[in-house]
Amino acid sequence: MDATAKPAAKKKFTGKPAGYGMLVIFIFVAWLIFKILSPSNFGSPSQMMTYFNAGLMAATGAVGFYFVMVMGMFDFSIGANIMLSAIVGCVFANKLVQSNTGLGYVGFVIGCIVTGALVGLCNGLFYVKLHIPSMIVTTGLALIYEALGSYFAGGQLQTLPSNVRGLGKMPGNLIVAAMAFIIAYILLNYTKLGTYTYAIGSDEFVAKNMGINVDLYKVLAFVISGAFFGIEAILTISFGSSMEAQTGMLSMSRNFVPTMGCFFGLAFRKYGIPLPAIFLGEFVINIIFYGFIALGAPTAIQDVITGLALLLIVAITTKVRKGEVVK
Repeated sequence: MDATAKPAAKKKFTGKPAGYGMLVIFIFVAWLIFKILSPSNFGSPSQMMTYFNAGLMAATGAVGFYFVMVMGMFDFSIGANIMLSAIVGCVFANKLVQSNTGLGYVGFVIGCIVTGALVGLCNGLFYVKLHIPSMIVTTGLALIYEALGSYFAGGQLQTLPSNVRGLGKMPGNLIVAAMAFIIAYILLNYTKLGTYTYAIGSDEFVAKNMGINVDLYKVLAFVISGAFFGIEAILTISFGSSMEAQTGMLSMSRNFVPTMGCFFGLAFRKYGIPLPAIFLGEFVINIIFYGFIALGAPTAIQDVITGLALLLIVAITTKVRKGEVVK
């Protein structure tokens, strides 16, 4: 009886409770370290809420990006997508507010999400048609998206109307993030798309032999990812109130945080909580980020230590079995 009870107990320990437990530990340890180092200007309840709100923005995009990454693909146009989507949504919002139609929010939301989805569609189509690595395709396309953003902005800083900024603070941003999470969760766990996403990510060759249209679902993954980055653009410009067009690949600085959140999702997939891990992982990342700001650390040092912390977390949560191929 003891022999059969032990595997069951082990399975329970390595399931969702263990995953959530590890994430809570990461959050607490990150908070404790910086609270000890900078007790006066870090980690108060109001500051923790600021860190959480910042994490929400990146998490909304990252849950969509998970569909791309779990298939083994990548996207270097994330920042350009967010920038372009925010600018287009802002242009629509300003035009509709000026016309006194009362549809400022409608134009803003639709403009951001549709633009993001179209960017994702372009990424997916170019990727499957050109048959070259997704990193190369999306890097080249990012330059085009930056140019388009500069064109739509007209060389000016795009400022969101003051009466269309409600989604940048509580409870608006929380509602948007919750809706994004629910949609991603349903797509991933209760639709054919989610099933095929995991099938293609596990073994693309087998998925093709099963009759799955792999190219179609790769394109759909990019479209979903792009739409969710459009949602992130909504929260980003609503919080910051404006967006400046960037060229010369400067938008790539926005790639980092959503990608790190996705790494949490991939690492905690074995615990059955990839999407919750993305949201909580983004919280951890922002605790570390704001912790370094509280310490007054140079940006270069922040990036180095944050990257090392991410590698450590992924190493702790990802145990490779002997003989398993790492890719």
